[in-house]
Amino acid sequence: MHRVSIVIPVYQGASTLPILVEEIAPLTRQQTTPGARSFVVCEILLVHDCGPDRSDKAIESICAQYPFAKSVWLSRNYGQHAATLAGMASATGDWVVTMDEDGQQNPADIGPMLDYALDSSLQLVYAKPINAAPHGWLRNALSQAAKAISTQLLGNSAIGRFNSFRLVDGEIARTLAAYCGNGVYLDVGLFWVSGRIGHCPVRLRNELDRPSGYSYFKLLGHFWNLILTTGTRPLRLITIMGFFSMILAVVISAYALYGKIFGQVPVQGWASMLIVVSFFSGSILTALGVIAEYLAVTMGIVMGKPLYVVSTKPTRPPVLP
Repeated sequence: MHRVSIVIPVYQGASTLPILVEEIAPLTRQQTTPGARSFVVCEILLVHDCGPDRSDKAIESICAQYPFAKSVWLSRNYGQHAATLAGMASATGDWVVTMDEDGQQNPADIGPMLDYALDSSLQLVYAKPINAAPHGWLRNALSQAAKAISTQLLGNSAIGRFNSFRLVDGEIARTLAAYCGNGVYLDVGLFWVSGRIGHCPVRLRNELDRPSGYSYFKLLGHFWNLILTTGTRPLRLITIMGFFSMILAVVISAYALYGKIFGQVPVQGWASMLIVVSFFSGSILTALGVIAEYLAVTMGIVMGKPLYVVSTKPTRPPVLP
């Protein structure tokens, strides 16, 4: 019998969360995967991330109705990844499933994902959608581009196809939640501690009646956090760019000297000087900016800035007049 804990970070789930938990409820009784393996969902951890709606009321109602539902109350909004890690820290199952609150991911896919993990002895299984996400074409295109860039930065083609619908070995999930610091991108952290990663094909559903909590600016910030936690590869790219810029400067200088000496071509000094100074100044400023971002993340970790804080009671949103 494989015990599965489900972690759901809740931001705007007042209307969608009861429907999702009702779908999960039958899985809390003994189930059989398509591969004839027994499993049961032993708990659902609802992590309240202090969104703008009354998700706290929905969580309280669900926990009162279902004995397998447990609440985790964060002191303020920390973001999806921090909320997911807070749920992982409290999970007790052999496996931990993370999923969104919007109903786009089908709980019925947990069985096939478990089979996929056990058949290949995997520590981490991501859902691999076989259909396009129910977003606009621009958002889907930008998401694909971001994942392609992250794949190159991490140097691993498997981790680049990450998804918020995950099946993680329980020990891996709890270990990561114990030491993962502030500013660390969750999927990068999983890549650090997971050696066997796979992707199980699933079909996404349409989102329920819930507005997206991510604007394009928030998604950009999410992507930048991913870039900063991938390691030193961005710095290496800056170094390589600086190296080639020096070679380019030498080539331009040689061409100008050749034209001046052998071709009797007049070379205006101010034009070439302006180009060289502008190019190198931009390279230096870009490098300094990236280094400064790394230092900011490092300082946040060294100074002990908490990733999340769990309180014993729900944080109520302000009551509007």
